[in-house]
Amino acid sequence: MSETKIRNMEEFAAISGISRPTVSKYFNDPNSVRKSTRARIEEALRQYEYRPNIYAMNQNRKLTKNVGIVVPYLADPFFAEIARRLEQRCIEAGFSPILFSAYGEQKFENDILDNLRSLKPAGVLLAPLGRSSDRAAIERFCRDVPTVLFDSNIEGLGEAFVGSDNFSFVSQTVEYLTRTGEPPSFFEMRTPANPNANKRRRAYVQMMERLGLKPHVIQVEGEGWAFEEIGRRGALKMLEERALPTNAVLCSNDRLAIGLLAACYERGIRVGRDPDCSLRVASNDDHPFSRFTCPSLTTAAHDYDSVTSRSVETLFELVESGGRFESRTETLFPARLILRASA
Repeated sequence: MSETKIRNMEEFAAISGISRPTVSKYFNDPNSVRKSTRARIEEALRQYEYRPNIYAMNQNRKLTKNVGIVVPYLADPFFAEIARRLEQRCIEAGFSPILFSAYGEQKFENDILDNLRSLKPAGVLLAPLGRSSDRAAIERFCRDVPTVLFDSNIEGLGEAFVGSDNFSFVSQTVEYLTRTGEPPSFFEMRTPANPNANKRRRAYVQMMERLGLKPHVIQVEGEGWAFEEIGRRGALKMLEERALPTNAVLCSNDRLAIGLLAACYERGIRVGRDPDCSLRVASNDDHPFSRFTCPSLTTAAHDYDSVTSRSVETLFELVESGGRFESRTETLFPARLILRASA
């Protein structure tokens, strides 16, 4: 027998070398995992004398094995990809994910929360609208249902937040563009839909000032989630007025950048690194379509695997602990710069 004291299922998974979803699946139904895996888990249980909190697990089973996944705009392929990975990880752990989209509307987000409350899910993974959210409604929901926020953070709500480090995104793109050519302007919506946009603008200004350079923030008009069209219209106006102060542009997100690239094509402006190109464009997110733009988009990429895995693991820890943590936790993952033809 080992003298190592295992406090929860997460520690047991780590020390036994078996994935957390597989361990959770075993405790929900031992026959649901392969015979060889079941033998490894049972040997580890004997070795470390670990016994899960059966009372907490049974309490949660009374709720159902459903897990709610709420995203702000499922028509956005970025959120579709995040949701796909979250669903897959929940299914692997023996839970039943139920996916909802608020489609950018506060009323829809509030209705989704009301419907989820009546379904009595084991827990919920929530990417809130952010600026458009009804904070009081989300706060009430989080008191009733174990909730982990992801992607968009609303300070103090939910038992945990898992997302990406926005400074890591922007610092890498600014440093690269500055090192390889003219420093970039920052292209964004004046009224952004997603709260990450404000953090990225602040990171751009901070990084430019740290490098001793003057920041240039270009804000285009438009509200809502039609980012490509907003970016295209704003870029066309900017190009027509010759209002671009530099020959490098860093976009707040890839969807705005796609709109900007479309405007450049319409105006006959070549984008890229070749000698006959007059503009370099980079962005943030590694949207699923960014590698297929023309030219392909240089961007700072989310760590999709780490964000989704940690979100689900955190929710399972929350469910196991009875729906509450001692204190709210925040986990941020850094971006990875992907160099493509646009910059």
